[in-house]
Amino acid sequence: MGDMYSKEIEVKTGGRAVVHDLTRDAEAFLAEADASDGLLHVFVPHATAGLAILETGAGSDDDLLAALDELLPRDNRWRHQHGSKGHGRDHVLPALVPPYASVPVLGGSPALGTWQSICLVDTNIDNPVRHVRFSYLAG
Repeated sequence: MGDMYSKEIEVKTGGRAVVHDLTRDAEAFLAEADASDGLLHVFVPHATAGLAILETGAGSDDDLLAALDELLPRDNRWRHQHGSKGHGRDHVLPALVPPYASVPVLGGSPALGTWQSICLVDTNIDNPVRHVRFSYLAG
């Protein structure tokens, strides 16, 4: 393998659960990295956020948040208790939605399917600012 280029960006997610599309940020990062063929790795250095590759804008992002609310209710059942009600569920999220994703890069662009987007999944309403690290490893 060849060289690596890495950069961290800041994303404001606000005070509600969100699926935030990072695809354009990833494309801008790859252009800045002068990428050709290689691998894009995306990582969130947070204990309460994850990354998913999914379709957005057609309801799938809201469906994901609804499914997470069913799987991980925002109530007082959680042993990890601080912050807002049910915040312990946010600490379980990365076991289901991992804090990393890797995508092939071909010709300088992420080799995503037609309807795929790289998304930050943040259910933690207590932390309105997140960091995302993009790393490009040249082939």
